[in-house]
Amino acid sequence: MATKTKHTHFKALPKGSTGGVQLLLIQSVDHLGKQGDVVQVKRGFALNYLLPQGLATVATDHHKRMVEKHRSKLQEIEKARLKTLRDLSEAIAKQSITIEANANDEGHLFGSVSKRDIAEELQKLGHAVQPDDVKLDEPLRRIDTFTVPVSLAADLKADVKVWIVREKKEGEEAAKEGKQEEAAEEAQA
Repeated sequence: MATKTKHTHFKALPKGSTGGVQLLLIQSVDHLGKQGDVVQVKRGFALNYLLPQGLATVATDHHKRMVEKHRSKLQEIEKARLKTLRDLSEAIAKQSITIEANANDEGHLFGSVSKRDIAEELQKLGHAVQPDDVKLDEPLRRIDTFTVPVSLAADLKADVKVWIVREKKEGEEAAKEGKQEEAAEEAQA
């Protein structure tokens, strides 16, 4: 029995001077370049990430001319994007979020607070923050106050104050409410 082999053909990608592939960035990519830059990357990175994600296109002469023609418009778009990110950064810096977590008597959490938890709390407050924007070396595992950096762009960072507090149990809330009512009655008497 003869088996059919699948032949895949890749588009001819322009080679750079260092043997890599030359691409034109459609969007800014951290640690690579800004929108409109012509960059050289390894073939696998181009085929497996940049091209399928729509972050770059083949750097043909036509594309290069189009970018040069529209560079001022691209700069205006980038300025508007950075202004929006700056405003978001200022708003985040003014924020303080509280996350309730289950903890033991020493204040160690039974779980942990991750980037995703912090991003979700910021999203609840109306801030467009993704978990990858939150820069934590490791998850937070104790009740305390933390200053957590949020990186919105390569050169734009903000710190958010994160308060991790012990989760209230139903019995504790009822007892606390009862004590508050008793104190209010005593104050009136």
